[in-house]
Amino acid sequence: MAQNSETIHIAGRPVGRGHPCLIVAEVGQAHDGSLGTAHAYIDAAKRAGAHAVKFQTHIAAAESTPAEQFRVKFSKQDATRYDYWKRMEFTFGQWQGLAQHAADAGLLFLSSAFSIEAVELLDSLGMPAWKVGAGEIGSLPMLERMAATGRPVLLSSGLAGWDDLDAAVDCVRRAGAPVAVFQCTTAYPCPPEKVGLNVLDELRKRYRCPVGLSDHSGTIYAGLAAAALGANLIEVHIVFSRECFGPDVPASLTTDEVKQLVEGVQFIEAALAHPIDKEAMAEDLAAVRRTFGKSVVAARALPAGHRITAADVAFKKPGNGIPAAQVNTVIGATTARAMAPDELFSIEDLIASQTAAPGTAGPAAGRAETRS
Repeated sequence: MAQNSETIHIAGRPVGRGHPCLIVAEVGQAHDGSLGTAHAYIDAAKRAGAHAVKFQTHIAAAESTPAEQFRVKFSKQDATRYDYWKRMEFTFGQWQGLAQHAADAGLLFLSSAFSIEAVELLDSLGMPAWKVGAGEIGSLPMLERMAATGRPVLLSSGLAGWDDLDAAVDCVRRAGAPVAVFQCTTAYPCPPEKVGLNVLDELRKRYRCPVGLSDHSGTIYAGLAAAALGANLIEVHIVFSRECFGPDVPASLTTDEVKQLVEGVQFIEAALAHPIDKEAMAEDLAAVRRTFGKSVVAARALPAGHRITAADVAFKKPGNGIPAAQVNTVIGATTARAMAPDELFSIEDLIASQTAAPGTAGPAAGRAETRS
């Protein structure tokens, strides 16, 4: 049985705590049955900076009955959902070509299987990990077949309660494969109130494995938030344009948005990997602080021997004099020399008084000499 592990390896790439977030561009059915479009999406995912490109492998006769109807009727050319799945099929040779194209592009090739026959097809391609869609979480015989390969199984939790998810994770681990779990809400698009970012930590604690977000919000925001919360994987649907055809378009990111997501995740990771020492940072920026800070200056011309009041001072840049925060060092002291308007006070310009000015704490430093 595979043990709990917060790091898994997909084609040699570590995924988990302390490693870069794996970003998966999910093509799904965006190709609408066009092999050329499917290949074009591989190139688009690469340009966007994704680490993996993912498809869905549907074999209509193996996963559906001819009578299966659409949940939401979106296609004008397919009478039933079965017909749609049939139109989405690629041959084994075509899947080989897609997998090779992804490898040539330096991308991990993934595809969700929706039948054991699809698992067999993808296994023959040497797919490096298994992505299980939310609707297949209860297909334990299929999960067992996937896990028997020893390769990681990535579970989406969109339709699962804890009992369902526990059973799926246990099934995979008993078969000897590592596991990762995605928080996922099966809503297209998913509103912010249902993204479930809080579940990421629950999944991590419950299963002691890498966790991710399979996002259907159609925005980059949820993915960025997940990265800030330590998600190890982020999966988003990719589409050339929101004017494209297909049921997943409202829940997808455009290729430009995927690029923004990738860059944002990298920024967040760099920030999280480099905690700062606030005091040391302040010391490093001392020169900048002097440039932007303010000093205590004479508000008007002051003669020597003048007892300084609040009306005699102002606060102006640069900050290389007595800091504005130390104004009580100045108020109540006596000028040791004449001061011009806007001239910065220094300790040498002050003669400390024996009595603090009313309403002040008195000078903190000054000459030992005093005057009455």
